[in-house]
Amino acid sequence: MAKIIVLGAGIGGMTAAYELRAGLGREHAITVVGDGPRFSFTPSNPWVGIGWRKVGDVQLEVEPYLARKNIDFIDEPATEIRAAQNLLLTRSGKELAYDYLVICTGPKLAFDEIPGLGPDKHSFSICTTPHADATWHAYQEFVKDPGPVVVGAAAGTSCFGPAYEFATIIETDLRKRKIRDRVPITYVTPEPYVGHMGLGGVGDSKGLIEAEFRQRHIKWICNAKVVEVTATEVVVNELDGKGQLLQEHRIPSKFSMVMPAFKGVDAVAAVDGLCNPRGFVLIDKHQRNPKYPNIFSAGVCVAIPPVEVTPVPTGAPKTGYMIESMVGAIVHNIASEIAGQPADQVATWNAICLADMGDTGAAFVALPQIPPRNVTWAKVGKWVHLAKVAFEKYFMNKMKTGNTDPIYEKYVLKALGIERLKNTPKP
Repeated sequence: MAKIIVLGAGIGGMTAAYELRAGLGREHAITVVGDGPRFSFTPSNPWVGIGWRKVGDVQLEVEPYLARKNIDFIDEPATEIRAAQNLLLTRSGKELAYDYLVICTGPKLAFDEIPGLGPDKHSFSICTTPHADATWHAYQEFVKDPGPVVVGAAAGTSCFGPAYEFATIIETDLRKRKIRDRVPITYVTPEPYVGHMGLGGVGDSKGLIEAEFRQRHIKWICNAKVVEVTATEVVVNELDGKGQLLQEHRIPSKFSMVMPAFKGVDAVAAVDGLCNPRGFVLIDKHQRNPKYPNIFSAGVCVAIPPVEVTPVPTGAPKTGYMIESMVGAIVHNIASEIAGQPADQVATWNAICLADMGDTGAAFVALPQIPPRNVTWAKVGKWVHLAKVAFEKYFMNKMKTGNTDPIYEKYVLKALGIERLKNTPKP
């Protein structure tokens, strides 16, 4: 009997646990170690941040649903990984032995890298559901006495979708409240152009986003390095194409939401040889760490180099279809190893994003993530908004039932009219 620990109970961790149980059978022990008792569907956080969803709509208790699949759950954060001894330690001092460790922690939010950034200082956040709920409470006060809004991302951000969503969703909500004319909105981003997405653009994403922003009267500043956030303004250095200071902007702000850069969580980042300098897990094409081959990783916490060098650093996104593909490869490779076969499955690292814009939406598809691509596709329409709503409901049900259908492969790609590529391994 193999002992498998999944570290993290988010989208990657829960998906990995269910798929491991389905792929390995009931004779192997699977334990999920999570920091908190609830699963959150983080793609819905922009809606939570302006009150279009309640916290209870996008969260569920983890333990009872995992228990139905004979998966143990420990509601404690990991404090140390002794990789050479195959041990994981939790906050209460538990020592958990493992044969295989699957790291799906998500990121540590690096608010501390910018003075004044973060929900305990002068900006709001939608990175976690509790953050988004706090943002909603602040937003209720803001709309009573509105003023300038700044939305965007800090240097090194690797997940731009939520920032674009929040900028357009808040703009939609302000129009519905008939106070949009009292709220100048500025979007600041380290991307060299809006629609870059950390992917070097997807289809005509640049023209698409620029058109949306112009239609909505949202101003934008690219190659922007956020250097400080205060109670009344966001200070941004705009750089030129060579990374030299072009102009300093002191943007008035009464309400700001700036996505932070990501790092690896402390317990993982501290393991010698496991991570890169930012604390992201180093993996080979089979999702395993080169130094510790019984440690696998999926999701935002893995180390993926940027698609291209930009004047202000940007990271590559690691969500959605990519996570599904990573998890599929991990399950296949662990099952192969247990059976005495070589781990040979390779994840696709394709990128698919459904971004809601309040009254419409944008879909981006990059197959594969790094150019040149077999498919590069971006479209806008009300159908994307409806598709994301449907996807939210489906995924929450998946987390309750343990359904292991490959969502993106079976539903999202088909809904977008894109057939699976022949050289794309099925999760």
